[in-house]
Amino acid sequence: MQTRKVNLITSDQLTIQEAAKILNVSHAYLTQLLESGEIPDHKVGNTRRIFYQDLIDYKNIIDAKRQETLAELAKQAQELNMGY
Repeated sequence: MQTRKVNLITSDQLTIQEAAKILNVSHAYLTQLLESGEIPDHKVGNTRRIFYQDLIDYKNIIDAKRQETLAELAKQAQELNMGY
């Protein structure tokens, strides 16, 4: 039997490390997203924090775009008779 580690979120605010783990991206890439304004953040002392709902909203938008892109690629493959 395989066991899995489960992380429970006990606050509506996440650290950069926690948010990066949820998105499965690097700390550096998430920092770029924050600096570009794609994901809103705020400071608590000297530490950046991200509201959980803001992160989930971003994730949902990215997931929807990914699905649209995959659907378009599948449609093009069908039209070009690529065999898959």
